[in-house]
Amino acid sequence: MFNKIRKLFGSKQLGEGNKIVVNCEKLETRVALLENGSLEEYTVERVNDENIVGSIFKGIIRNIEPGLNAMFVDIGLEKNAFLHFWDAIPEALDASLEEIQRSGKNPNGEASGKGGKGGKGGRGGKGKSQGGRIQSKDIPGLYPVGSEVLVQVTKGPIGTKGPRITTNISLPGRYMVLMPRNDQLGISRKIEDPKERARLRKIMGEKLTIPEKMGVILRTVSAGQKLRYFVRDLAILLEEWRQIEEKAATEKAPYCVFQEPDLIERTVRDFLTDEIDEVLCDDAAAAERMKDLIGVISRRSRKRIQHFQTTTPIFEKLGIQKQIDDAFYRQVWLPNGGYLVIDETEALIAIDVNTGRAKTQDKMILQTNIEAAEEVARQVRLRNIGGLIVIDFIDMKSRRDQMAVYKVMRERLRNDKAKTQILQISQLGLMEMTRQRLHESLNITVNEPCHYCQGRGMVKSAESMSVELQRRINTILGRSENTGRELIVIVHPDVMERLRTHDGELFVELERRHNARLTFRSDASYYREQVVVADAKTQKEIRM
Repeated sequence: MFNKIRKLFGSKQLGEGNKIVVNCEKLETRVALLENGSLEEYTVERVNDENIVGSIFKGIIRNIEPGLNAMFVDIGLEKNAFLHFWDAIPEALDASLEEIQRSGKNPNGEASGKGGKGGKGGRGGKGKSQGGRIQSKDIPGLYPVGSEVLVQVTKGPIGTKGPRITTNISLPGRYMVLMPRNDQLGISRKIEDPKERARLRKIMGEKLTIPEKMGVILRTVSAGQKLRYFVRDLAILLEEWRQIEEKAATEKAPYCVFQEPDLIERTVRDFLTDEIDEVLCDDAAAAERMKDLIGVISRRSRKRIQHFQTTTPIFEKLGIQKQIDDAFYRQVWLPNGGYLVIDETEALIAIDVNTGRAKTQDKMILQTNIEAAEEVARQVRLRNIGGLIVIDFIDMKSRRDQMAVYKVMRERLRNDKAKTQILQISQLGLMEMTRQRLHESLNITVNEPCHYCQGRGMVKSAESMSVELQRRINTILGRSENTGRELIVIVHPDVMERLRTHDGELFVELERRHNARLTFRSDASYYREQVVVADAKTQKEIRM
């Protein structure tokens, strides 16, 4: 069976290892991350899209809301950006990183997480005021209305909300993140090897020349890398910051002083790690550009980038398009016959786990839930789902089984670049988790609400339409000026079938009661909830 599938799709599609596949088209660029042939992450950037997360702006404080502990900053966009007081405090290291000793400071404790960003202002802010640090109550005095401020976008506009910003600026590089306004040094704890951590601590504390009042975080990809890579990366980031400061000093606010790179460059920076075996790109110019970008840091990595020439679209050739299409289905099947139902609402994401065709013995329930945990971890990355997520697993009596599912979920989310927090399964059988939301989900990015059902995902039944139609005609004919009137009613064929087979007598009764005449027609171009009632003489639609 496996050989048949391999022959059908080609060996490259089902090949082992991790791949990045890049599809460049006129209107959009798509990047897919494959792990052993399975699509794990998918990103789309269109020509007219403006990705501002990570961009740095010189903004103007427009108003301060003490009740919200926040300010609204004009950064030149349609909506003012939201700056919480916590995000305006020059803060220490993010709690998700280990702090490295510097200039006699004691290191903080360790916590799990990634080294992608500098710390948010809200963490640790309370205790810092005792040592002369700024408190949130000091913020309105430091940033009066009309003053200028340099900020970085941490979350793009989502729905009706404007972007969220911070004054804790960070510039991500290949192996490190430079924090030009924060003097902390840190290492991502996703680097677990104690010897490697010790080596990196020594490099940070003794061998890297980091300017005073600036901080650096070593990213997960820095594990095993030589000192010269860090020196080169740091030099690039410092030059980048020098240019930002120069623009900020000369340009008039509001102004973008640093634009986050496009999808191609972000892919090279964030995803092209040692774990990636090859990169396939269907555009020669884009492939060459990726080689140039990675060549600045690692010349040997250039060999992993290949121009993939094919007459068939690359995502079709490698079997990726089918997996992308499946990502938009509400129902996702699991290997043993169970399935997930994923509903995305404004408040939260609800995921229901069902046994489906799977048997209901305790061992099979555990297996289904473990498969569900693995698939949920994949789906949240693939669909770029963020915010509060509630998963309703199949009920398990054994606490040991519940912990097994929890451990699988936690382990599978370790590769997720977005920050996640997971709680153990509750007494109600629910697992709650949060996932960092920087952009709209894939569903919102690619789709728009159906103008027929207004995003409900359901339409009224033919019976419901018959009931509403009777009510509507009764109201129209009940007006004194409409007595004895002739009406034309146009409906969808499904509704017409219902009227013809079940409810014909009811409309005959309406004609008798109001001394009127009703003529019914069907139109296949109508959607089911669409109904037109018109005057037979004037042909004008009668609106209620």
